[in-house]
Amino acid sequence: MAAASRDLQGLLAGLDPSADVAQRHIWLIDIFDWVRGDRASPQAAIGRVQLLLDAVEARPELRERLRAWWRVFTQTVDLTTLLADYGFAPRTAFASELTERLRRKILPGTPETTDASDLFRMVLPGVFDAGWIALLDETQLARIGALLAGAAPDTDGVPRWRHTVIDAVTYCASQVVAAGFSPELRLRMSADAVGSARPFHALMADLDELREQMFDRPGQPRDEEALQAAFIAFRDRLDACRAAAASVYTHLEDNGISVGLVFRLRQLRERVLRIRELLDCLMAPNPGPSVARLVGRLVLAGGERNSIRALIASNSSMLAAKVTERSAETGEHYITRDRASYVQMVKKAAGGGAFTSLTVLMKFGIYALGLSAFWSGLSAGLMYAASFVAIQLLHLTLATKQPAMTAPALAARLRDIRSDAGVDDFVDEVANLVRSQVAAVLGNVLVVVPATAAVALLIQFALGRPLLDAAHAAATLKSLSLAGPTALFAAITGILLFSASIVAGWTENAFVLHRIDSAMRYNPRIGAFLGAARARRWADFMRKNISGFASNISLGLMLGLLPAVAGFFGLGLDVRHVTLSAGQIAAAAASTGLAVLQQPALWWAVAAIPVIGALNVSVSFYFAFRLALRAHSVSLDDRARIRSAIWARWRSRPVSFFLPGRI
Repeated sequence: MAAASRDLQGLLAGLDPSADVAQRHIWLIDIFDWVRGDRASPQAAIGRVQLLLDAVEARPELRERLRAWWRVFTQTVDLTTLLADYGFAPRTAFASELTERLRRKILPGTPETTDASDLFRMVLPGVFDAGWIALLDETQLARIGALLAGAAPDTDGVPRWRHTVIDAVTYCASQVVAAGFSPELRLRMSADAVGSARPFHALMADLDELREQMFDRPGQPRDEEALQAAFIAFRDRLDACRAAAASVYTHLEDNGISVGLVFRLRQLRERVLRIRELLDCLMAPNPGPSVARLVGRLVLAGGERNSIRALIASNSSMLAAKVTERSAETGEHYITRDRASYVQMVKKAAGGGAFTSLTVLMKFGIYALGLSAFWSGLSAGLMYAASFVAIQLLHLTLATKQPAMTAPALAARLRDIRSDAGVDDFVDEVANLVRSQVAAVLGNVLVVVPATAAVALLIQFALGRPLLDAAHAAATLKSLSLAGPTALFAAITGILLFSASIVAGWTENAFVLHRIDSAMRYNPRIGAFLGAARARRWADFMRKNISGFASNISLGLMLGLLPAVAGFFGLGLDVRHVTLSAGQIAAAAASTGLAVLQQPALWWAVAAIPVIGALNVSVSFYFAFRLALRAHSVSLDDRARIRSAIWARWRSRPVSFFLPGRI
């Protein structure tokens, strides 16, 4: 501590209010570096703050020099931009924002600046600073305030910092109004939320009234009652603006969502929170704690603003919100909640399994043509896509497509997770979802096997030869063996299933956002070509099925083309879809005959089916659910509560995850 005191004396000796701007700012950076020390602990930094205060207060000449330095600092550095804009991204474009953050990381900043934001980034660069600032007690904050109190009063006798803060509130409020008046938000806000109050129109007028009550009454004592009334009116108007903006989320089904829209909504919310923090500094009888909290929040906001990881997380969160809001609506159709819907799911899955038997046979037919790898993969992909679309239009079910679509619907339930009842409802939904998946997988597999075997035997009877010769049948069983890379390929297929759900959510959102259905219904050229009645039918049909079309077509192409594309790069990857794999095993077994029952290859392939099904479902669901959690910003604590509740249900009522209860 003695060495620290000697270092401090040297730093204080260098305090020079008349130095040039660079030297004054270097001194400030050095002081905060000294406070941080070796960053052993925030408590150690607090001890150094105590030493600094004691040293300054013990020397009146030094105290006056510090006040003169602070006076020059506040006159030359624009603190308003720091308070109003620090931590906010000025753009939505990912590439330009990434470039800017990389520039700040690679190129050094200069203390020769009058931009308080640039200087703040050098003075308080990390989370450690937020930690020790949060530990400052009221006595220390009062001592800091007393040291700087008389440094820079305005002509009206009001401290300069109060004018700086109210100017920052004005800048933030103008940004809130600009966002509220932007067409993206204004046209999507609920009429009930906006109402006759027109909160964005009146916000600046309420702020002017607050400013007048706080500052613009020269020669008159401040009317505290009128000031509080003006403050409450402005605060309530601010809350009304935030509520009006939040009403946009209730119309996503009709209007869609874009990354730019999510960006504007989140920026508006953060601006409102910043205004509240600034008002706390203005209205608090003892502003020290409020100022310390604000500075700590600025440190954290600056850390996120400079972090590339935070940029990626933020953009992925906005993309997640864009996609999952649409997928959640589609996923609701795949969740069974009672015995009747459970039986209906089994029937649809059985129909999907029967139809998939034809898909398996067409796949073998394409491979029999002997096309090159790319054209064979493309042909298989188009065939898969057509088959999956047919299953959709026949209102049947393909089990493995469900998890990626139902995960966002499940995550949408997390909005009410704060209460114990909300957690119980969520666990009920988890049980409903798992039960639906089990029913769909079993319905697919238990029907595709006998259906494929029956069709293969009919072909053998008609043609007088097996569907597959002995070599191809053996190769098929070997490729699907659990002893090979089947588990890896099944997990990769799960990722493809998740990717198809992303394509589905993005496509449906774009369809709604750009109002394609309305264009199909009312565009004069389309109406003249199709006729008004047919145009309306096509618009309704596409609005209902666009998500399924996008998912099925993209999934089919990915399943067909992945092996060909991977083979081009020498990776040797393949796909393993549980329903298709079960059908291939059945076709190979039927082509081999009863002797296949004595071959270990058959049983290794059969053993792979539950593994393929589990990995298809769990991997696709995992990624989709994680994306939905990010979209809904679910905290780690809430995730832990969810896990505990699910395990408790598994221990007490495991059957509920497989069979519906009695009605």
